[in-house]
Amino acid sequence: MQAAGMLIPLAVACGVAALLTPLIIRFARWLRFVDRPNERSVAHSANLPLLGGLAVAAGSGAGLLVALEIVQPTVATSHLSGLLLGSAVILALGMWDDRFGLGASAKFSGQLLAASIAIAAGFRLGHLTEPISGTTFFLSEPLVWLVSALWIVGVTNALNLIDGLDGLATGVAAIIGLTLTVILVQAGQPFGVCLGVALLGGLLGFLPFNFPPARIFLGDTGSLFVGYGLSLLALEGYRQVTVITFLVPLLALAVPILDTALSILRRARTGQSPFRADRHHIHHRLLAMRGSPRAAVLQFYFLTACFSLIALSFTGLSGIGAGLSLFFVLVFTARLLFNLDVLPFGPHREQGPTGPRKENP
Repeated sequence: MQAAGMLIPLAVACGVAALLTPLIIRFARWLRFVDRPNERSVAHSANLPLLGGLAVAAGSGAGLLVALEIVQPTVATSHLSGLLLGSAVILALGMWDDRFGLGASAKFSGQLLAASIAIAAGFRLGHLTEPISGTTFFLSEPLVWLVSALWIVGVTNALNLIDGLDGLATGVAAIIGLTLTVILVQAGQPFGVCLGVALLGGLLGFLPFNFPPARIFLGDTGSLFVGYGLSLLALEGYRQVTVITFLVPLLALAVPILDTALSILRRARTGQSPFRADRHHIHHRLLAMRGSPRAAVLQFYFLTACFSLIALSFTGLSGIGAGLSLFFVLVFTARLLFNLDVLPFGPHREQGPTGPRKENP
C-alpha cells in the first residue's frame, strides 16, 4: 500500500467537500436548515446554516470510491453495502433533526438501526485483549452485538455532544481520523485505510468554512455522520489488531468519550436527563479559561492530539510496559479533568459564553 497513492483520494475528498460547501450554504438557507441555539451553544451570528455534514459525506464518498479503485482491497459486498446503508440512515436522521427536531428516544432508535446494519455487515468487536498479560477473550454472539452497538452509538453521540464551538467537532474528528488511519496502516487493513483517508479528506475540505468564525455548521447531519464513521473506522481496526485491541482506539477517542461519560454522570448526579444539554462540557471550561472560541478550539485540538500520540505509542507496547504506561495515562487524565473542573462531584462553576460564574452547591 503506497502512501503516495493515498494522496489522490485524499485530495479528491478534500476538493469535493470544499467545492460543495458554498453551494450547501445556499441550499441550507433556502430550505431553512439554520441553527437553533441551545444550552450547549456559544453565542454566534444568528441563522448560520446547518447541513455541513452533506459536504463532508459527499467528499468522503468520492474519496472512498477513488481509494477503492486505486487500492482494490478484497472487501465483501455486504461490508461496503452495510457502510453505505448505515451512513444513509444516519444522514437522514441528522437532516430530520436539523430541520424539525427529534426526541431522544427517536434519535436513539435511528442510531441503533444504523448500528445494527453495520454490525450485520461485519463491523463488530469480537474479542478483547488484556493489556498486561496479552490474553485474548473472545465474545459470544449476543455480547458481540451488545458491545459493538454500545460502541457505535456511544462514539456517534460523543462527537455530537462536543459540537458546541465553531470548528471543534470537525477538527477533533480529523485528528482522530488520521490517528485511526495510521493504526489501520500498521494493522494491514486496506479497506479501513481507504475509509479513513476518505473521511479525513472530507473533513479537511470542510474545516476552513467551519473554523471560527464559522460560515456553516456540521449540524446533527454532520456530527452524527462523522461520529458514526469514526466508530466504524475503529471497529475495522479491531478485526486484526491483537495487541491491546480495545485500548488503542479508546485512547485516540479519549477526549470526546470522556466528555460524554462525565456529562452523563454529572446529569445523573443532579437528577437530570442524560440527554439534556448543559454548559459544563470540556470545551466550555476551555472557553472560560482561554476567553476566545478560537483559542479554546485550538486547545481542544492539542488535547486530542496528545491522546492520539499516546494511542499510537501503545500500538508497540505489551506486558508490564503497557500496564505501567496505562497507569501514568490514567493519572495524567485524572489530573487534567480536575484542573478543568469537569469531574461529576463537588461544586461546579457554571459558565456563560465569556467566562465562569459561581453556582450554588
